[in-house]
Amino acid sequence: MATSLQLPSDVEAMSAQDVLRFCVEQFADRVALACSFQKEETVLLDMLFAIEPKARVFAIDTHYLFPETYELWGEVERRYDTKVERYEGAGVEDGVWQTKPDLYLAIAKVEPLNRALLDLDGWITGVRRDQSPTRANAPKLGWDDAHELWKANPLADWSDDDCWTYIRERELPYNALHDRGYESIGDTHSTIPGAGREGRWAGTERTECGLHVEREA
Repeated sequence: MATSLQLPSDVEAMSAQDVLRFCVEQFADRVALACSFQKEETVLLDMLFAIEPKARVFAIDTHYLFPETYELWGEVERRYDTKVERYEGAGVEDGVWQTKPDLYLAIAKVEPLNRALLDLDGWITGVRRDQSPTRANAPKLGWDDAHELWKANPLADWSDDDCWTYIRERELPYNALHDRGYESIGDTHSTIPGAGREGRWAGTERTECGLHVEREA
C-alpha cells in the first residue's frame, strides 16, 4: 500500500472534482466511494462517474434503511449502469440499538465497513466540515490511521447550499427524505427530521455511528 503517496501541495485548494480525479489516477480500481445515499453522495456519484464510468461504489446495508433509501439505491444503479457493492453485518435482535447501541453499530456498520475497505488503498466519503464538530477538521485528502488507507473528503469545504445548487442545476435524483426535513439520513430506528446531524441518534450524546471517528493517539 502506498503510504508514502505524494499529495499535491495545494490539496486543500483543489476542487471536489480534482480530488476525485487525483484519487482515480492514483488508486484506479483500489478506491471506492462509500455511499449512504444522501445529498452529498448524489453530488459525488455524478462527479465520480463523469470521471470514471466504471468507478467502484459500496454501501452498508444494515437492513434498517428507509424505503426511500433503497429506492434511490436502485435508481442510482440504473442511472449510472453500475452495481453498488453491498456489505452487510450479521443479523441482530430488534431493539439492540437501544439496549446496546455500541454493539449494534459494531455489528451492523463498523464490521461491514472494515470488510469493504480490505482490498482498497483509498476511500471516498461525503464528510463535510460543517456537519458536526467532530468533522470540523476533516481534510480533503489524508491518511486514515483508523483504517490504514487514504481517505478523501472532496466536499469537506462545501455547504448544504452548495450541494443543493449542484443537484438542482443538474436535476439529479436524491433521497426523498431530504424534502421532509431529514438533513442526515441513517437507519429508520435512529433517524428523525433535523438540521445537520441533529436528527441522528436524537436524545443521546451520540452524533457519529463509528464509521468516521478518528483513532485517538
